[in-house]
Amino acid sequence: MTSVSASFRDPSGFIFKKDGLIYRQINECYKDNWQKFIDSGLYDKLVSENMLIRHDDVSKDFDAYKVIRPEMVDFISYPYEWSFSQYKDAALLTLNIQKTALEYGMSLKDASAYNVQFHKGKPVFIDTLSFEILNEKKPWVAYGQFCRHFLAPIALMAKQDIRLSSLMKNYIDGIPLDLADKLLPCFSGFGLYMNIHLHAKSQKKYESVHDGKVKELKFSKSYHKAIVNGLISLIESLKFATKDTEWGDYYTFTNYDDKAQNSKENLVKDFIKRTKSLTLWDIGANNGYYSRMASDTGIKTVAFDIDPIAVEKNYRQVKKNKEENILPLIMDLTNPSPAIGWNLEERSSVVQRGKADTVMALALIHHLAISNNLPFKMIAKFLAAICKNLIIEFVPKNDSQVQKLLSTREDIFPGYDIEHFEADFGKYFKIIHKETVSNSVRTLYLFKVID
Repeated sequence: MTSVSASFRDPSGFIFKKDGLIYRQINECYKDNWQKFIDSGLYDKLVSENMLIRHDDVSKDFDAYKVIRPEMVDFISYPYEWSFSQYKDAALLTLNIQKTALEYGMSLKDASAYNVQFHKGKPVFIDTLSFEILNEKKPWVAYGQFCRHFLAPIALMAKQDIRLSSLMKNYIDGIPLDLADKLLPCFSGFGLYMNIHLHAKSQKKYESVHDGKVKELKFSKSYHKAIVNGLISLIESLKFATKDTEWGDYYTFTNYDDKAQNSKENLVKDFIKRTKSLTLWDIGANNGYYSRMASDTGIKTVAFDIDPIAVEKNYRQVKKNKEENILPLIMDLTNPSPAIGWNLEERSSVVQRGKADTVMALALIHHLAISNNLPFKMIAKFLAAICKNLIIEFVPKNDSQVQKLLSTREDIFPGYDIEHFEADFGKYFKIIHKETVSNSVRTLYLFKVID
């Protein structure tokens, strides 16, 4: 049995792993809340509405008050990897769970964005210990956390720059409201004024109060509902207009003609089939066009891309088509999500979160090697550490896309050729199959990691 460090802050229980499965122990101190959560029917309601991850009670197999085995999530993701719409959907899920909980006489004591994961194409709440019996003498205890974890980053993405969700990497308990107050426009609407600007000012005012006296007030269920409904309306109102970027509109401007495109598609499908994979990571996935050649066959696919617009378009397609096997995420491969938090163990790096059966890297090698000055051998070493099979496209110097990269900088890459590529990758991989893409100068490889 191995405890999972991400859950160490919660006195109500903790997560552990055993035989490759995830379990959650529930401590005696949470007994009253747990019984209310189960006996009231709230658990059944949330699971039936696909808002909460289902679990099996396996207490009889352990020496503890309660132990449950939650349904496994295919891939753990974090808020700073989500697109704008993913973030909004996660926020609305959290608020709708709180709204439902109030109907059953309960309330969320935690509103952390890390309590939400994307599973089978939709956000789902995973922390079954976040519920407590409603206390009408207290305001919603998770309100401030919701504003830091959800409202502030979503507002910054909508009102300032979609890339500002990356601030969540620096602030593990959400973006400080005084910082959001400074970064947001002064006139952002009444909702943001009340929940961000005024909220930040009230925090600053009352942080100097030390007498410990709190006036007892009545916070009825109607009051709590009004808070939640106001936040739902505010989150729903925050929008950002998608626009075409270099990568968000990439497939409109490729140098493939129809024959080359068909050739590449057929090769990719064939190589994917040869790997017999259960999981696949598509790095540099853009809008997920090639990722779907895996996910459509039932392979659990994570589609990483550096461009938040491309990832947004990918996620919108997931929602539109109700796809369950593809997860679009924002990721800069040259600076991937690191391990963060206490002792660098609360949130895992992207490498720690899995090793895919297959990694696919199409039209990517020239960006890594030329745009980012990464040697082939370093790229190969990294890729060999995260997969068993590799589908990769080599794009030579005489390709128009590489010529475009070299048009704005000196060519200091004498070793950028197919011979050096095969030699350096050959230290970590063996070639299973290689084939030139018809009507192009590009070559597609299927590699297998050397044991």
